[in-house]
Amino acid sequence: MAGRARPLDTDRIVSDPSTITVTLKLYASLGAFLPAGHARNEATVSVRDGTTIDALLDGHNVPRESRHLVLLNGHFQPPAVRGSVKLKAGDALAVWPPVAGG
Repeated sequence: MAGRARPLDTDRIVSDPSTITVTLKLYASLGAFLPAGHARNEATVSVRDGTTIDALLDGHNVPRESRHLVLLNGHFQPPAVRGSVKLKAGDALAVWPPVAGG
């Protein structure tokens, strides 16, 4: 059967246990930092298990000075903990930039 591709054996495919998926939601001007193909203001992204909030946002080039309001599963994450809080599979991370107006 030279030249013929063998069918993919999907039973043997094992997902990488060191990778998790999380939902990244970036609002207002931060939406420009979402990966291509995102829907509206959010994207499902894959990251290595143990990735912190800051590491995920750094990986998407979200400027640190623009990370004003950061919520993990609806709970505020102050700047002091964003470098140590590790994401878990299924987490939702939402970020808003500073807002000015009057």
